[in-house]
Amino acid sequence: MIVGIIGGGQLARMLALAGHPLGVRCLFLDPAPDACARSVGTLLIGHYDNPRFLDRIATEADVVTYEFENVPASSLKYLAPRIAVRPGVEAIEVARDRWHEKQLFAELGIPTPPFAAVDTFEDLEAAVATMGLPAVLKTRTLGYDGKGQRVLRAASDLAAAFALLSGVPLILEGWVPFVREVSVIAVRGLQGETRFYPLSENIHQGGVLVQSMSRDRDPVTAMAQDYAQRLLGRLHYVGVLALELFQVGDQLLANEMAPRVHNSGHWTIEGAQTSQFENHMRAILGLPLGSTEALAHTAMVNFVGHLPDPSKVLSVPGTHLHVYDKNPRPGRKLGHATVRADDADSLSQALGQLRSLSHC
Repeated sequence: MIVGIIGGGQLARMLALAGHPLGVRCLFLDPAPDACARSVGTLLIGHYDNPRFLDRIATEADVVTYEFENVPASSLKYLAPRIAVRPGVEAIEVARDRWHEKQLFAELGIPTPPFAAVDTFEDLEAAVATMGLPAVLKTRTLGYDGKGQRVLRAASDLAAAFALLSGVPLILEGWVPFVREVSVIAVRGLQGETRFYPLSENIHQGGVLVQSMSRDRDPVTAMAQDYAQRLLGRLHYVGVLALELFQVGDQLLANEMAPRVHNSGHWTIEGAQTSQFENHMRAILGLPLGSTEALAHTAMVNFVGHLPDPSKVLSVPGTHLHVYDKNPRPGRKLGHATVRADDADSLSQALGQLRSLSHC
């Protein structure tokens, strides 16, 4: 079986590694000659909308998926008449535009922070007058890992933020005084079978995820799963989907969805019966889904901007290291470690050691 993957980053790399034991080979399309998935499959070096390479994928692969939501929907629409695209085109059309995403949440009764479309400076002033400050001004598309957004704390911040981000459609979102950030990772098979992983509790710095911890039997799990289930059904979804949420009191507000495997689910590689990557491959290929049950207390730490000494990472009990084979630069995710423990105290101690090595 051959899976075509639009994108050749670390998520594509880990999908290919998960597919290898299943007899799956991967064909990647990415504009970067040094895309880190190159060592685990065949890399086609070209833009995501290159018709020659899209034609090759349609001819050689059995199914197509994608590793991030900034892939042009037009590329998937080009492929869809000739080869199965999973998840479907509508999922990426929604997820790559924050306005459409929030509109879908509202349609499905999934609570969100207040939001408003911003096309002009007058729109921004009107939205701020309605929802107040602080608030966050974001580009509607191409935002990732904290990029394309500015926090507005005072009226004097508006002009500079608008000047910096304007020229593309924007959205203003109300500030959320959350007590924590969580995400739910769900998977839906070709015949509609749905499974959920235990909730992930997440910590971000500068808009970049630095730590995720599995939270089995968390009190808000049922609420998070209900919201994800609504999205899966509405989109006729096939594959892994992540829904990021803010917890405010005992309620959850949806932040954004990702129609793909997700950074906050990396702990599942060693921490669950079946990783999110293997289950995504199973789902898009029409294979039975694997168990999403957690094996132990598990967490993940990202290494951003630099990689610590592998011997120091692996000296932490219960730890597994994943290196992405990417050139270092500030803010870039270069690898991660998962850690598993028999009890919460042991996990917390190991996490402290890993966080000190990650400099975050």
